[in-house]
Amino acid sequence: MMPALNKKLPLALCRRARTMRGDDADIAWMRRAIALAQRAAQQGEVPVGAIVVHGDRIIGEGFNRREMDADPVAHAEIAAIQQAAKTLGGWRLNECTLVVTLEPCPMCAGAMVNARVGRLVYGASDTKMGAVKTLYQLCNDSRLNHRVHVTAGVLTEECGKLLSEFFTARRKLNRREGAETQRRK
Repeated sequence: MMPALNKKLPLALCRRARTMRGDDADIAWMRRAIALAQRAAQQGEVPVGAIVVHGDRIIGEGFNRREMDADPVAHAEIAAIQQAAKTLGGWRLNECTLVVTLEPCPMCAGAMVNARVGRLVYGASDTKMGAVKTLYQLCNDSRLNHRVHVTAGVLTEECGKLLSEFFTARRKLNRREGAETQRRK
């Protein structure tokens, strides 16, 4: 379970968000998502962070918690969408922007379409599970009843670096643990 959301942003970030061009606001919001992804990494989770923005306020946020919660659907986007819907008191998020560090998977892209999210901003593309532009285009599939406006590649290098560093460290740890197991045999 995510900690209680502080619905108000720091005043300085609110003022900046109101006066920034779209690209600058996307960068500021992505920095918050990156901070959440870093929290996930610190807890041994794949570092993905997400926020939902309505106007100039963050109304939902989350980071991956699959391992901690033993929950296959505990993705950052799902947590952020659920919290945003509770904050607004309804499931339609058509006036909201979801900002996430990694291109959403099929489950999360489907949740965005079902929640009628108005806009998606993401950082790194996902060559194995990306369902927005890389492998599938669920957010803009004409057969579905809603389209999500997509902005891809915001702080892509920072987002990608966070993921690659996490998996490099995990592989090293797995090799070390494997070697120790072999020595015990």
